[in-house]
Amino acid sequence: MPKKLRLTPGSGRARTRPERISVTATEMKNRFGRMLDEVAQGKAVVVTKHDGPRAVLVSIEEYESLVGSSEGDLDALTEEFDALLVSMQTPEAASAMEAAFGASAEELGRGAVAAAAREKSGG
Repeated sequence: MPKKLRLTPGSGRARTRPERISVTATEMKNRFGRMLDEVAQGKAVVVTKHDGPRAVLVSIEEYESLVGSSEGDLDALTEEFDALLVSMQTPEAASAMEAAFGASAEELGRGAVAAAAREKSGG
């Protein structure tokens, strides 16, 4: 049985957002060294052009955290999806789907009650 990935709010790494500094593209060109110093102090530099954000300068640690944080989750979700898809292709799954879609309202109701009872009893 595939391992289930459970994502809950706050289950990722605890991170705080860096302080943001906004500079124009011209300022960035003229003060690049100073901006790198700001990033080294844990700040994020937002580079604007015509009053709109165009780029962000962040520390390598923040970049790696942003890029790497979703790769493992995405791989796990892909594996879980693939396993679920394979399980849905079996003759048993096809038969169950045919039965579910062909069931009357009363049969669906009895099935829901039985499933709730099993859930409540822990089995």
